[in-house]
Amino acid sequence: MSDQMPSLFVSHGAPDIVVRDMAARAFLGKVAADLPVPKAILVISAHFEHDGVAVVTDPAPLTGYDFGDFDARLKQIKYPAPGAPQVAERAAALIEAAGIPVERMARRDFDHGVWTPLKLLFPDADIPVAQMSVSPQHDSAFHMRLGQALEPLRGEGVLIIGSGALTHNLSAFFKGGFAADAPAPDWVTAFVAWIAERAEAGDSRALLRYRELAPHGVDNHPTPEHILPLFVALGAGGAGARGKRLHHSIDHGVIAMDAYAFG
Repeated sequence: MSDQMPSLFVSHGAPDIVVRDMAARAFLGKVAADLPVPKAILVISAHFEHDGVAVVTDPAPLTGYDFGDFDARLKQIKYPAPGAPQVAERAAALIEAAGIPVERMARRDFDHGVWTPLKLLFPDADIPVAQMSVSPQHDSAFHMRLGQALEPLRGEGVLIIGSGALTHNLSAFFKGGFAADAPAPDWVTAFVAWIAERAEAGDSRALLRYRELAPHGVDNHPTPEHILPLFVALGAGGAGARGKRLHHSIDHGVIAMDAYAFG
């Protein structure tokens, strides 16, 4: 890859990705070696929901444990990366220049959509991290506009990461009783293959309409918050950006852990 940062979409999965033996954990643990070293990171997390757009200007976020009954070791893990208030302000200014209002938040912990993938990608926690919300009240096109506004950050050494899940039907997950290594049902594999085909073709128009055009689009995302970070990463990749699928695996049958680079 060039010295300019790509934008990434990563599937962070359950919080125990940082301690469980799984393919996505192994991928996240090695992929940063193929990237330029970022000056800062901007993470758009599916677990940071807001009515509009919010950025966090906290200079020293704490590690948050926004989950319930998982491996007890998780709540002993810290991710003490510094905040990146200047990057947050720069992101806010770019988005406001695109005509979209932005709220600044002075304090917010790193949720697990931020710190679990970063713990694997950049375990030294020495790169400043800014956080930005998703807005489930707004559609995929709105989130792609956000990404388009943020594109200049890539040339300023900022790694933009959309952190969500390529598929995220928790009702099916809990009702299905799928083992960790269970094969994906057809309604998951068809959706995952469609996203890969459209992303690699640079077909953003189709991707934006995934709920109506993709096979089982709504089944894989009954609520949109975990796929919205994909559209921020897509927009930040630049006009006509084609996605490169960096990883594919399935966790517990119905959670696709795919990752993409754009730009």
